[in-house]
Amino acid sequence: MVIAKLKRRENIAEYILYLWQLEDLFRALQFSPEAIFSQLAAPMQADDETKQEVFLWYMELIDLLKAEGKEVHGHLEHTLHLIGSLQELHEALLALPAGAEYRKVFTPLASELPALKARLGRAEMSDIEFCLRALYSVMLYRIKGDEAHREYVDDVMTLVSPAIALLTKLNREIEEGSFDLCKNEQP
Repeated sequence: MVIAKLKRRENIAEYILYLWQLEDLFRALQFSPEAIFSQLAAPMQADDETKQEVFLWYMELIDLLKAEGKEVHGHLEHTLHLIGSLQELHEALLALPAGAEYRKVFTPLASELPALKARLGRAEMSDIEFCLRALYSVMLYRIKGDEAHREYVDDVMTLVSPAIALLTKLNREIEEGSFDLCKNEQP
């Protein structure tokens, strides 16, 4: 919960990826409260009260997953809503003069996206959801120590990571009021 609040405030993409990781961990632990406490909350470097708060937050997330019928797969509606907001920002940055810097960073990726989506059978997926899923898969490959997908990891980190990093930076600046999407040009 503490990590999630910090990530949400500082980097929305990391926050989404963190929640996806938690969803997978909950499923791997079969939603067992005992396992979730012993494996996720108890090892934390925190006082008992904080551990209990985090555990209760985990259980709230589990209740949401169950209520949304996503015990086996899928992501919380909350994260999908955030992705939708990022997609809207992405589209605005592609269209508005204030998005010139973003367009420069996104252009190398834009030409590759249709082929990547088609290859994975995900042509209908939004650009931003696809990019976040690519980053999540890289994270999983790294956790597993999977070197077989090295070229894929390099491609994602070279093409996707800079675009998502800039998008999340601009999102934070908009939330803080330091970036005006409607300005004709940015410094």
